[in-house]
Amino acid sequence: MRHLCLSFILFHFVTAIFAQQNNDAVFFTQKAQIDQFHTIDDLEELKKGELIELYADRVTEILTVLPLLSLSYEPGVRLSDVGIKEDSHHLKILKKAKDSQQENIKKTHETVEELIPYADTDQIVWTILYFEEVIKKMRMGVKGNF
Repeated sequence: MRHLCLSFILFHFVTAIFAQQNNDAVFFTQKAQIDQFHTIDDLEELKKGELIELYADRVTEILTVLPLLSLSYEPGVRLSDVGIKEDSHHLKILKKAKDSQQENIKKTHETVEELIPYADTDQIVWTILYFEEVIKKMRMGVKGNF
């Protein structure tokens, strides 16, 4: 029984390490993307705090995808999928970019949380709708697929 538990734990540990290494070469994951688009009616029913949360989520996707848009607009795409060798040099560059991006997103969220509550609710709604249109266009890619 002990060996079985130890084997199970070791298997999950190795799987977690491999999954992390496997994601090192991925530009971005599905987690960075929003999963719902809204109408003006949807947004007008929400409270300001909920709108600010949606606002921040849309900013996150734009900041995550836009810099790499010419390489991929789809989550889960790896360096090798676009013809870039997954060597230590390219992995290091992508890691630095991701780390910098995460720091930028964190600082941007702090700014959004502190300043956007002072905006008119109608302006927040309009901006969310605008961000969602930008995201739709980013997701369409060069072939116009959505």
